[in-house]
Amino acid sequence: MPTLPHWQHFPHEADMGVRGHGETLAAAFEQAALALTAVITDLDGVEPREPVEIRCQAPDPEILLYDFLNSLVYEIAVGGRLFSRFEVEIDGEHLTARAWGEPVDVARHQPAVEVKGATFTQLQVEQQPDGQWIAQCILDI
Repeated sequence: MPTLPHWQHFPHEADMGVRGHGETLAAAFEQAALALTAVITDLDGVEPREPVEIRCQAPDPEILLYDFLNSLVYEIAVGGRLFSRFEVEIDGEHLTARAWGEPVDVARHQPAVEVKGATFTQLQVEQQPDGQWIAQCILDI
């Protein structure tokens, strides 16, 4: 029986690791993105109101994850948004994603930390022996 897509946090000194699991590479990326938002705030409090489109291109899946998560960090920091729903499509070196969220409301969302960016530390994207995918890295917070 396949494992349901899910995300996890894992500790790393003063920073935080995010890990996405999924039946497909795209699903693992979606879960890693949810884990990123969950570092900042409770996902249940973020309404998926407005979509933002993100496009990335990289020569391998690990760099693609790094670029994708950093694109989300940019949208959070500069766009003042939080996201709670993702649709990711990966075609070779190309990623297209839609991230649904809303503007940050400090009183309601109570952001816990500021994510500065995804890092190359423990950056890993691979298919497991059971066919499931894992996508992870450490976030600089």
